[in-house]
Amino acid sequence: MSSLSPKPRHRWRFRRLGGFDQVSIESGEDIRHLPELDPKLWAVLGCPTKGLHFDAHTLKLLDTDGDGRIRVAEIQEAVRWTCQRLKDPGSLFKHEQGLPLDAIDDHSEEGRQVLAGAFHILDHLERTDSGVITAADTAQLAQVFAGTRFNGDGVIHPGSARDPAIAAVITDIIRCVGSVPDRSGEPGIDQALCDRFFSEAAQYLEWWAEAEQDPWHLLPLGPATETVAAVLSRLAPKIDDYFARTRLAAYDPQATSALNPDPSRYAALSTQDLAAGCPELADWPLARVEPDRPLPLTQGVNPYWREPVALLRTEVAAPLIGPLESLTEEQWQTIKVRLQPHLAWCDRRRGEALALLGPERVKELVAGPFKDAIASLIEQDLEFAGIAEAIESVDRLVHYYQHLETLLQNFVALRDLYIPGRWAVFQAGTLYLDGRACTLCVQVEDSDRHTELARRSGIYLAYCLCRRRGGDETLTIAAAFTAGDEEDLAVGRNGIFYDREGRDWDATIIRLIEHPIGPGEAFWSPYKRFGRLIAQQIERLAGTREQAVAVQAEQGLTQLMTGPAPAAPFDIAKFAGIFAAIGLAVWALGTALASILTGLLSLAWWQFLLVILGLILAISGPSVLLAHLRLRQRNLAPLLDACGWAVNASPKISPLFGATLTQQARLPQGAVRVLQDPFARRGSRWKTLLALGFVAIALALGIWAFYQGGIAARLGKFANSKDSQTAQAPAIPDSPPSAPPLSAPPAAATPGGAASPPAAVPAAVSEDAPSLEVGMDRTQPPSGEGQVSAGAPPTEAVTNSPDQQRPSEE
Repeated sequence: MSSLSPKPRHRWRFRRLGGFDQVSIESGEDIRHLPELDPKLWAVLGCPTKGLHFDAHTLKLLDTDGDGRIRVAEIQEAVRWTCQRLKDPGSLFKHEQGLPLDAIDDHSEEGRQVLAGAFHILDHLERTDSGVITAADTAQLAQVFAGTRFNGDGVIHPGSARDPAIAAVITDIIRCVGSVPDRSGEPGIDQALCDRFFSEAAQYLEWWAEAEQDPWHLLPLGPATETVAAVLSRLAPKIDDYFARTRLAAYDPQATSALNPDPSRYAALSTQDLAAGCPELADWPLARVEPDRPLPLTQGVNPYWREPVALLRTEVAAPLIGPLESLTEEQWQTIKVRLQPHLAWCDRRRGEALALLGPERVKELVAGPFKDAIASLIEQDLEFAGIAEAIESVDRLVHYYQHLETLLQNFVALRDLYIPGRWAVFQAGTLYLDGRACTLCVQVEDSDRHTELARRSGIYLAYCLCRRRGGDETLTIAAAFTAGDEEDLAVGRNGIFYDREGRDWDATIIRLIEHPIGPGEAFWSPYKRFGRLIAQQIERLAGTREQAVAVQAEQGLTQLMTGPAPAAPFDIAKFAGIFAAIGLAVWALGTALASILTGLLSLAWWQFLLVILGLILAISGPSVLLAHLRLRQRNLAPLLDACGWAVNASPKISPLFGATLTQQARLPQGAVRVLQDPFARRGSRWKTLLALGFVAIALALGIWAFYQGGIAARLGKFANSKDSQTAQAPAIPDSPPSAPPLSAPPAAATPGGAASPPAAVPAAVSEDAPSLEVGMDRTQPPSGEGQVSAGAPPTEAVTNSPDQQRPSEE
């Protein structure tokens, strides 16, 4: 019953890498059962054969249909084929340079065939005692088959025949219908070419038999008729053109000069080398055009057509008409009628490929035993097909033994990308730029088409044009920046790119796709933006001020040349308004700072830290959160799909993994760092230290005083006193009059002996604003301006009597 029980299914192991489950290929049994794995669980469904750092010959062997792509079915077939010929598929993990012969399974028919091929190769290399065969031994299969008559591919070459007559026939067949290369690289023929040749030979002889039956009409010039007719077909249009011109000149003799070349065209030919032939003469008439003039055949002929005309005279006109010095139009029509049957027969030509051999040679080949002899040689060659296929199987198995497991780890899974120290097959090399080393670089054929899909990856990409120094070789790559910041990355920056072979290239950024790079960049980005905003405003103000200074200087120079302008009168109202606005701003800012400082110092130390933390979170939190969400979406699939891959998963690039793909510059362990810069600005260090010292002392004193309980109360009293002064102070008018009094008029005596209250400032002044006369003597007006006469009527005013004052907070 145990023999009838179903075979247990293979137990797979999956590992979470890059945000998706990847199958673990760790043993020979994993490889053996890989064709059974559901393709939906494969990381990749297809990849191109170009742009990969992988053995090119192995990719060619895997690409069985030759379409330039590797697909799941081809990988599955390669795994099955390899497992049928190896004792233990687990030996693929060794990545040995050579294939041990004892690793080949000699219990299967396929394995014994590979062993036979390996022994044949080692015998050819005179290494019969070797137990290992390498890729270098099988790299030149053409040398293994070189010099042999037969190699099992069904293609024979002239050297395959021992009989020189048969070798000559094979050469004639190659001349007529072409050739195919055999395994040794020699041009030869197979059975298809042989059958095609003899089939066309039979058709050619049937066509030629028509001429032999009616030679007077079809071969008026004998065997040379076909050659002469070919030359005459080129000359006939020019002869017809010449006689048409002579007829037109006979119709109107005044047209004769227009029908001949213009004299200016002769002047253009005077600077050319006419001895080597002049193509410009091909369009000119065959001879000088005159009314009803015959075509001269000996003298006065266009130099370009001299030889065809001489052939017409000796090979056509002489046999058909007789010796001639010139040809009339009637004689030309006779020749055309005489050759018309031959031209019609040529249009029915069959087996044209054999025309170069001639009818006699074709008759010899068809009548002889050559067709059967060639077929016999092809059969003998096919008898060696088994050993030839075995030799090719050795080459395939050697390359699969060395490289197949690496491809599986980059196709079925993407393990090599996520293991430190390993390289994925699509990684082209390392880009050194801006103090960083980017290892996630892919080769790009067309950057314009690549960006359309790659921008969806969410990865910061820099497209670089790479050039080899001292050569014209170029390469375009897309480098992923996954750590650091983008502050110094710009189009036009230069770096160095090292490919996987260690060759260095000069790299220049030609395009950028901007996305978040790391959380650190997002944390500092609000502060950097604020700093750039301040810098822009300062630059703008400085530019405005510089422009104003230039305008003032120009005006001053103009005034100096034209004479001083009358000075503007001093506007005391404007000066008072400006002074009041400045005072109000300083008062508001001081009050706000005092309130903030009072609130902060009233907190416990842990509450103070929480406030600072909250402030940082309020500023940097949104940027960090947004960057975190976008960094989690960085996907490698669009980047590879743009290169022609068919990625079946969504491999993510987390910030932690991104730090391994882009290494930033760090000092070596144990390095000594000297902070003193001899080219730094003198004294800047001491000024900075002194300022930091003052800040630290002030902060320490403030904290000590706060815990002593005095600062908070004093700050409260200060704030209350400020509010009290604000309530008692007269208001300042929103728009001061042209000449406002700076002080009140002197008090007038009353009958009771008490002084009347001073006149108040205008009612339009706000009571909450501080007085402009704080610190001044309010009982005596200043001398000069601003005094009011005793007899003047009092101005309507609002007085700040004790009843109208606001009670203070105390």
